[in-house]
Amino acid sequence: MPSLRPGTVRWRGRGGPTIKLMERPDIDLRRLTLVGVAVLTALASVTLIVALLESRIGVPDASAAYLLAVVAVAVAFGTRPAVLTSIGAFLVYDFQFIEPIHTFTVRDPREWLNLLLLLVIGVVVGQLAGRQRDRAETALAGEREARALFGISFALAEQRDTVAALGSIAARLRDETRMSRVWITLGETVAADAKQAGSTGASPTTPAVHATLRRRPGDEPAEWVRVHAPSRRPTQSAESAYRVAITAGEQTLGSLWASRPRGIGDPDGGETRVLAAAADQIAGSLERDRLQREATSAEISRRSDVLKSALLDSVSHDLRTPLASVRAAAGMLMDPDVEWPSERRREIAESIDREAEWLNRLVTNLLDMSRVEAGELRPNLAVFALPDLVSEAVTRTGVASAGRVVTVEVPPELPPVLVDEVFIGQILANTIDNAAKYAGPDAPIRISASVVPNGRVKVTIEDGGPGVPDELLPRLFEKFYRVPRKGEGSRRGTGIGLAVVRGLIEAMGGHVVARRSSLGGLAVDFDVPIATVESSTEEAG
Repeated sequence: MPSLRPGTVRWRGRGGPTIKLMERPDIDLRRLTLVGVAVLTALASVTLIVALLESRIGVPDASAAYLLAVVAVAVAFGTRPAVLTSIGAFLVYDFQFIEPIHTFTVRDPREWLNLLLLLVIGVVVGQLAGRQRDRAETALAGEREARALFGISFALAEQRDTVAALGSIAARLRDETRMSRVWITLGETVAADAKQAGSTGASPTTPAVHATLRRRPGDEPAEWVRVHAPSRRPTQSAESAYRVAITAGEQTLGSLWASRPRGIGDPDGGETRVLAAAADQIAGSLERDRLQREATSAEISRRSDVLKSALLDSVSHDLRTPLASVRAAAGMLMDPDVEWPSERRREIAESIDREAEWLNRLVTNLLDMSRVEAGELRPNLAVFALPDLVSEAVTRTGVASAGRVVTVEVPPELPPVLVDEVFIGQILANTIDNAAKYAGPDAPIRISASVVPNGRVKVTIEDGGPGVPDELLPRLFEKFYRVPRKGEGSRRGTGIGLAVVRGLIEAMGGHVVARRSSLGGLAVDFDVPIATVESSTEEAG
C-alpha cells in the first residue's frame, strides 16, 4: 500500500470508511505566544539591568548580561527560542546602547566586534543550554515511558489472566498519557455489544470520527490517521478519540481506546509509544493466555486418557475375579446332579457373600474417589467413641479370621472424637483391608490410638509384612498407584483405597502419612479431632 501524504483522502471500497492523514500544524499558536512573551520579558528585564549597570554604576560594557536572558529562555523553552533571544539581544543592545542611540548604525568598529561577539556567544550558549534541556526532557520522558510500561507489565504478571488486569492498565494509561478516559475492548470489531473491560467511566460507543494509530515498517515512527465511520454523521465534541488496534499476527483481538480534550492536542511521540507498547503487551498476554489454555486442555485430555486407561485396567481385573467366583459358586448350587450337604451349601453361600462384599467395597471406593475429585465431600460431624468405631471396622472387614494375629490397642478412656461416621468407617476399613491384603496371611496387624498435642487423636494401623521401600512411601496415596510386587496373586488391587483414605481424612480436616512400621512392615498414621464441650452440646441439641 503506498504511503499517504498529509491531506490525502482514500476510500476503502464502496461505502467504506474515509481515511485521512491527520494534519499537523507547523505552528502551535499557543506555544508561539508563550515563547514570544517569555523572550520579550527576558530581554526587557535584562535591558533594565544593563541600563542600570552602565548609567548608574559606570560599567563601560554590560552586554554580557544578556546571556542571562539567553540561558533562562534556553532552560525554559529549548534551543530555538534561545537562539531567537540571542539575536534579539544583539538588536536591542545595538538599538538602545550603541552610538548613535535608537538606530541600528554602528560607527566604532570596536562596537561591531562587541556586538558580533555577543551574538556568537549568545547563540552558542543558547544552543548548549537548550540541548541540555532537551536531553533532560528526553531523559524524563524516557523515565515516564519506562515507568508506565513497567506498571503495565507488572499488572499483567500480577493477575492470573489478562482480562483481570485491564482495569489497572487503563487507569495507568489515562494518567501517563494525559487522557481523560481510557477503555479497552476485546473482539475483532468495536461495537456497542463488544466485550468491554477496564473502562474508566462509562464506555462510549465507537465515535463517528476518531484517530487510529498506523504502524509503519522498520523503525519509522507510527502516525495517527483520522478515520470517518461510514454512514455516520460526525458530531461536535469537546474531545478527540484515539484507537490503537490490539493485534496478534494477522488477527485483531480488540482495541485500546482513549479520549482527551481537543485543546491539549494529539498525543506526542512518548505518549504514542506508550499506547502502542501497551497494546502490544496486552496482545502478547492474550496470546499467552490462549496458548496456556490450549496447553492445559491438552494436558487435561492426556491425563484423563491415562486415568481412564488405569481405571479400566484396574477395575476390569478386580471386577472379573469376584464375578467369576460368584458365578462358579452359584453354578455349583444350581447343578441338579449334585446334592450338596447343608454345611457345604453354607460355605458356598458365605463365599458368594464375601465376593459380593468385595464388589461392594470396590464400587464404594470408586464412588468416594469421584466425590473426592469433584470436591463434593461434606462431612457430617458428630461425637463418637473411637474404640467402638475401631471394633466395628475390625468385625466388618473380617481381618481377625483365619487365625491372623490382630492386636487392638485403643484405650477405652480415650476422649470421644468429632468425625463423620461413614467417613471414619471407610477410612478404617480401607486401611485395615490394605494391611491384610499386602502384609501376607501370617503377618500380624496392630491398631493403636493415642492423644497427641493440638487436641487430636492419632490412629495407627501397622503390619508385620514386607513393607514398602522408603522412596515409594509418598506415592502410596496417589490414585491408581500400586507398589510393584512379585507374585501379587489374582487380586492386585485398584490403587484407590488409600487415595480415598487421604481424601476422606482431609475432608474432615485431618492429615495422613505412611511410614515404616516397628513391626517391620507398613504403618499408616492419621489424626482426628477430639470432641469439645461445644460440639457435644450442639449434637445433643
